[in-house]
Amino acid sequence: MATTFKNFLSNDLANTRTLLHEAIPITGSIVSGTYGGAGVALGSETNIKTYGHGIFESVYDYPYLSSSANQIFDVTVGIASNSSVSASTTTQNAKKINIYNQMAQYLVGYDTTGSIKKFKLPTNSKEMRDCYFIPFSRLLIKDEIKKGSFTLDMSVSGTTTFTQTKATNYFVHRIKLTDTSGSNGYYVDSPVGEYGVLFASTSAGTLALLQGETLGNAKTNPAVGLLYYQAGIAVISASVFSQAQNEENGALAGAVYPNHASIIRTSNAATAVDASTVGFHLAATGATIAQLADGFRNRIYNISYNNTTELNSTIYFCRAGHSDFNYSSNPTYLTGSSIRVKTRAADTPISYITTVGLYSADNELLAVAKLSEPLRKDPTNEITLRVRLDF
Repeated sequence: MATTFKNFLSNDLANTRTLLHEAIPITGSIVSGTYGGAGVALGSETNIKTYGHGIFESVYDYPYLSSSANQIFDVTVGIASNSSVSASTTTQNAKKINIYNQMAQYLVGYDTTGSIKKFKLPTNSKEMRDCYFIPFSRLLIKDEIKKGSFTLDMSVSGTTTFTQTKATNYFVHRIKLTDTSGSNGYYVDSPVGEYGVLFASTSAGTLALLQGETLGNAKTNPAVGLLYYQAGIAVISASVFSQAQNEENGALAGAVYPNHASIIRTSNAATAVDASTVGFHLAATGATIAQLADGFRNRIYNISYNNTTELNSTIYFCRAGHSDFNYSSNPTYLTGSSIRVKTRAADTPISYITTVGLYSADNELLAVAKLSEPLRKDPTNEITLRVRLDF
């Protein structure tokens, strides 16, 4: 216990912030392939946790009953009350609207009339009325997703019937969603912090947009979603599975949703689109939230981003002047009322610094820092010790 205290001056303190990043790769095999396969129904994989309420499902890296399993993200779907999908005959219509409103209330907030705002793409002010929501686990994102690092590569092939094992050409047409301008083009008008726009580009195959444009060509990459960095939530417009503009609510994309066991449209009509394919707006009316979530996650080819850990530090410069701390409060420093390290009264006092204690204003010990080796201190030298407190 110290018997002599020295107060810090304003120039003895410095505050710093360090951002630590970790690469997080999530492959599609973890999300839907490793524990799936023939004979395993969608949503019944051992690493997919479903709930009785049926409003979202959780994805784990191992079978979720395992003690070593970690939640990766959740998947759910919401539609706005003014969506073309919303109708009394739509399956789980009220739940889908409630999910949209809940996420919008949290991520977008309220307008001046007290009404919940809609998700809107700031690049063109178009509303996203039908959305997939992917809240990532806090275990993975830490304090936030690093801006400009997010990539979601997913299939939008509409030319093959879906199977649990995924046909060879199931991923022949893919789009890549990235927050390419996130590092310097993010927005700050959200109640939960900063967010960026997700833009689509062609990752594989040739994907036509409206009027025949191709992703990544002259019409630039379309905005199809939002990424909330601190909240760790990706909001993706259902337009990525839409075929026509009246199904997109303003956001552009390039392909149709495939027929599979959970989302199906039976039609013998000869149309310009393969009869075995179905857009989101046709699928969503008869599919449950869990079925739509299953269809989405089974299309994930790869997700990657860098997380961020914000390390705040206070650095204390502990200065021992030439006349400070030349004696020790250790009882063994004295023998017979004499200093052990002195043989004559005229000898210079010597002490060895081994520990630094940080005390509160009322002299209560708050933190202790140990030196790797004792430092000799006497009236002929001065020592400055740099102590960093992280929090």
